[in-house]
Amino acid sequence: MDQRRHPRFPVRFQSSFSSVNRIGGDGNIVDLSLRGCGIVSSTAVHPGTTLELHIHLPDHEAPLIIQQGVVRWCRDDRIGLEFLSLQPDEWALLQGIVKELTRQPYERTDDAQNGTGT
Repeated sequence: MDQRRHPRFPVRFQSSFSSVNRIGGDGNIVDLSLRGCGIVSSTAVHPGTTLELHIHLPDHEAPLIIQQGVVRWCRDDRIGLEFLSLQPDEWALLQGIVKELTRQPYERTDDAQNGTGT
């Protein structure tokens, strides 16, 4: 049974990350919540590592920056990251993205679901 407090939503965002220990890499965000995300990356990162994460969003010039996140687990080229610290404007942006992800499945029209949308 899933014990998460915040639902995760499937996404596909490019990202880059780095740590004070000079670990750095790129990856794809594959799920996102208000408190964390899953990243697919070929860069090996150990649990407990603190990262700064840049999430490159479509239709946004600047990335969403997670100032501080901690790696909770890493296996099979996948990283589980918990968000610890964001600037207030970044927190507002993250909330807006998650709110939009929450609404998306319910706002589709029949045409869009059938692949015939305009």
